[in-house]
Amino acid sequence: MTDRTLHEWFARSAARFPDATALELHDRSLTYGELDACATALAERILLARGSAPRRVALLASRSLTAFAGYLAAQRLGATVTPLNPGYPAERNRSVYDLADAETLIVDEAGAPQLPHFELGPEHTRLLLTDAEVAGGDAGAPAALPEYRTTPGDIAYVLFTSGSTGRPKGVPVRHKNLSAYIAHNIARFEVGPGCRVSHTFDLTFDPSVFDLFVTWGGGGTLVVPRRSDLLTPVDYLVERGITHWFSVPSLVSVAAGLGNLPAGLVTALRYGIFIGEQLTYRQAEAWQAVAPGAVIENVYGPTELTVACTEFRLPRDPGQWPATSNGTVPIGPVYGFLDHLILDEEGRPAAEGELCVRGSQRFDGYLDPADDRGRFLSFDGERATAYDGTGGVRAEHYYRTGDRVRHEKGDLVHLGRLDNQVKVRGYRIELGEIEAAMRRHPAMTEAVVLAVPRAEETELIAFYTGEKLTATDAMLWLRKRIPVHMVPRRFTYLTELPLNPNGKIDRPALRRRFTEAASVS
Repeated sequence: MTDRTLHEWFARSAARFPDATALELHDRSLTYGELDACATALAERILLARGSAPRRVALLASRSLTAFAGYLAAQRLGATVTPLNPGYPAERNRSVYDLADAETLIVDEAGAPQLPHFELGPEHTRLLLTDAEVAGGDAGAPAALPEYRTTPGDIAYVLFTSGSTGRPKGVPVRHKNLSAYIAHNIARFEVGPGCRVSHTFDLTFDPSVFDLFVTWGGGGTLVVPRRSDLLTPVDYLVERGITHWFSVPSLVSVAAGLGNLPAGLVTALRYGIFIGEQLTYRQAEAWQAVAPGAVIENVYGPTELTVACTEFRLPRDPGQWPATSNGTVPIGPVYGFLDHLILDEEGRPAAEGELCVRGSQRFDGYLDPADDRGRFLSFDGERATAYDGTGGVRAEHYYRTGDRVRHEKGDLVHLGRLDNQVKVRGYRIELGEIEAAMRRHPAMTEAVVLAVPRAEETELIAFYTGEKLTATDAMLWLRKRIPVHMVPRRFTYLTELPLNPNGKIDRPALRRRFTEAASVS
């Protein structure tokens, strides 16, 4: 199949299905022709404001026509997109804007309160737009759009993941990395006109690429929920006629805990797809009760491998669900068009170890090449060698996911992280970034954050030295500096942190301390 750019995936459907519904927001519905017109008008507006097409566009917008048309407009102009989440601290968003070297900032009403943090020089362009303005498409005198020259080798977007040094890491993904993924998922999930796809992910989280471009690439309808709808997913599924649901598994647990998962009411749903964290069999059973006629699929993949690179479909009969050692649904096999290795600690192939992947979906390296060191490896047929950061990342290099997997009865099972990186509610988090933020507090000297399994969720707990604070004060301070999903729920003050015989902080001792305290309480 010929590689397509994100713009070409959308434009192809707009040409084939101009009258089909592309987008349903809370108060409006747009056909492919109408959404294309909005995006084109916004692209013209950007040209008029700048005088030329930007190379890099940041979107401080979420779940709005401004966000979706802005994404498409940037792609039409051949720009690289970096989404910013209006729910994240303004300080972090400004840092990501600068790291992305963005030139144009598109802001919707949700992002507007952060504009004082984006005082930009004359070489930058800021556009604050309401959805009504975007829908009206009045940019003044039309600006002739430049000829579309973007190639599959150009960068489509840069997303930023949590970084161990406290500095987010930029992940550039090229159109050619996306094309095979989009084509594969359109076919696997039978996405076409009449399909109605959920949108549970923020644009800063790469499964949103499935929401937008698998949907639009196939000619389906993106059905955008309100935030509150995600707490009552059954109402959303029934009232909006959703055929394809895609979310993190913890949404199931949260809704179940609130008593918001009534069984047997959902009849239109064809696929329930889950990503971002381990899917437990308890969650799968709860979802099957919600939508007994829907297929349940568990998929896995880091941002560096373009959304997802493995898939496992549960049999419809729970009696045929494969038992696993940790009670989670298998994640794989790996896509057939990608190469993978499972390596032990010595870098040799094994039945259990780190999953490493290369192929069309693997990115070419981080925005800062210094972050590449140790994240890739070469394999000589017997043993792997870690990339030392010299010579450039090449096609033959495998990406090290940092995830431990095992073959169980022919299926890949996810066993957890190998490093200090965890997933909380589907978000990938470096504990070191939280620790770095805590150490910036004037009252905190040292900080350690641990991830502790609690029922079906992962809880972040923090230990610190310095001056004693209330948990509320610590949380409020951190929420201004890191996203809310990265803020620990518990804080423990210590006069000093325990050290192991090598003089390093004894994290196992802290974990035991927490476990013992929890058992007493």
